[in-house]
Amino acid sequence: MKTFYTFVLLVVAFATQAQQTISGTVLDEKNKPIAGANIFIEGTYDGASSDDNGRFTFTSTATGNQVLVISFLTYETLKVTIDVANGQNKTFKLKESVNSLDAVIVTAGTFDAGEKARVSVLKPLDIVTTAGAMGDIVSALQTLPGTQTVGEDGRLFVRGGEADETQTFVDGIRVSQPYGATTANVPTRGRFSPFLFSGMSFSTGGYSAEYGEALSSVLLLNTQDEATEEKTDISLMTVGLGLANTQKWGNNSLSFNTAYINLEPYQKVFPQRADWNKPFQSLSGEAVYRHSFDSGLFKLYAAFDASQFDLNSETINSPDKIRVDLNNNNFYLNSSYRANFGSQWQLFTGLSYGYSENTIGISLDDVANTEHASHLKLKLKKSFSDRVKLSFGSDYFITRFNEDFKANSGGNFNSGYDANIAAFYAETDIFFSKKFAVKLGARLSDNDLLRETVIAPRASLAYKIAQNGQFSFAYGSFTQAPRQEYLKYADYLESEKAQHYILNYQYSKDRRTFRAEVYLKSYQDLVKFDTPTVQFNSDFSNSGSGYAQGLDVFWRDNKSVKNLEYWVSYSYIDTQRNYRNFTAEVTPSFVAKHSLSVVSKWWINKLKSQLSVTNSFTTGRPFNNPNESQFMNGSTKGYNNLSLGWAYLMTQQKILYFSVSNVLGTANVFGYEYANTPNTDGVYNRRAIRLTADQFFFVGFFWTISENKKDNQLNNL
Repeated sequence: MKTFYTFVLLVVAFATQAQQTISGTVLDEKNKPIAGANIFIEGTYDGASSDDNGRFTFTSTATGNQVLVISFLTYETLKVTIDVANGQNKTFKLKESVNSLDAVIVTAGTFDAGEKARVSVLKPLDIVTTAGAMGDIVSALQTLPGTQTVGEDGRLFVRGGEADETQTFVDGIRVSQPYGATTANVPTRGRFSPFLFSGMSFSTGGYSAEYGEALSSVLLLNTQDEATEEKTDISLMTVGLGLANTQKWGNNSLSFNTAYINLEPYQKVFPQRADWNKPFQSLSGEAVYRHSFDSGLFKLYAAFDASQFDLNSETINSPDKIRVDLNNNNFYLNSSYRANFGSQWQLFTGLSYGYSENTIGISLDDVANTEHASHLKLKLKKSFSDRVKLSFGSDYFITRFNEDFKANSGGNFNSGYDANIAAFYAETDIFFSKKFAVKLGARLSDNDLLRETVIAPRASLAYKIAQNGQFSFAYGSFTQAPRQEYLKYADYLESEKAQHYILNYQYSKDRRTFRAEVYLKSYQDLVKFDTPTVQFNSDFSNSGSGYAQGLDVFWRDNKSVKNLEYWVSYSYIDTQRNYRNFTAEVTPSFVAKHSLSVVSKWWINKLKSQLSVTNSFTTGRPFNNPNESQFMNGSTKGYNNLSLGWAYLMTQQKILYFSVSNVLGTANVFGYEYANTPNTDGVYNRRAIRLTADQFFFVGFFWTISENKKDNQLNNL
């Protein structure tokens, strides 16, 4: 028995001796204690939590060198190797996590929208709930600062740049033909319905090195990663019909929508100024298929659009109208795959193919053109830590354009070009703290048609001056191949170039956002030609230049008034260019010096209705009056458009929607067309450029069929 007791005492003594005490204090970067931090030895259950003074102590049977893990909610997890025998009274400092919601983000030149945006200036549904937008992405974006309202065109003009200086991407892959086909002074629309997209990023300048071939701006549209539920949406409208459906099975989902638009019945009720032989008609559709893997996602997006119209176009230079008959067929296919692999690696790859065919009859002449455009993309991203991330990748753009012109007189002329652009980029994000971040990158591109290689550096930084406010700065060098109408005649040109400098301040708190941004953009190597219009015998050069500078202000409030959300945007721009066939450096005709938009949406619970109001105002735009000696010395009167939208919830899943643009019937003039020769009095006569109608009325019935009886299309109206 004595031997037994001796054995027990030896075991207890050995166990007691094997227990080692580990203690210390957990502090932040300002040497303040962190209470509630979790401390433990990796691979064991030995650990403790820090007290109000940041202190902790616990015992462990582990010996030798061990990994001590210290973690807390808004701080980076710290792993440090310690000698257990000497692990007493240690001090550990945690760094604030740069992934926290209140960490700095680079915002200069970029508006983000969607559920994944940390600060969202627009929501995806704003595209279709904004009065006057009529479900058009571009029309909704024109209520943001930095954009120009060019009503007779309908495309996106950004900070003094032409519409073709903005590139559109779907899921990171370029769309070569983002707009519907049209003719002069008949506004076009974007080809894409907003209903399949979950968010967007709209850059007014200084964008990432990942994107190129855009002098002014990029618009990034992201399709939904997953379908929320199975449902069917039916749309009956004064302009046509629409049908949408979503199906889910296993790891797969498929969403599609189709639309048939025919403006002939509408125009019989609401006469137009245009002399239509056949009003606009189109059949379009989109579909996105998704398949989820354990660590990846595959998406296949396809869209088609077939449209036509026929009108007799008025011109000041002919007593007879010119007949324009246009048929367009467009197809776009986009596939992408993204996945996580290895240690903090991300892969993205995708490709797109776009086909556009136009058959145009102009009086007795015929023009037919086709474009094949492809984009291949590979992107890799590595997170070395929460503070350092590297991304790099490559692009390959392929364009094949051909045009045939057949004159009534018997002459035939063919033009076109084949272009291949290979690009490589690298970019790093460095977070020095949750208050200060830097993004550095560069893009190298080689254009075999232009026989040139260019390097475009990019840099941006952001500094958080308060919990809800920060400054951002962005610089970038950008290049873009000359537009299609030049390259088909002159493949000896160089890329056009621009430099961006942007300073941004953003404040966001409690569903309120304020942004103010000043910018300077300089243009070099713009294309000039020496004929009244672009012709096969024009003399082209890269001798043009220009600048744009200004101020953009944005305020959005979703909080102050119950059931009311609104935003106000204002832009001031000073810009001049000497390009195309200009005789001096002047402000282009599509630019208004001051622009103001006020948008509001109010849910009236008693009436089961949503009322939306948009008022857009711009000062006059310049135009050239040949009756005056100074080039581009004329100015139109100011533009004003007050639009209303009203959605009434008949039942939970049935909605009646009404909208009218330009409620006041303002006779907006976008410029003037002058005669080529003076009259007998030596005066050049003119004709005002206006829309085919000052107002547009819309009535629609929208019905949702789903298992969730509360679901409807109100968020899409």
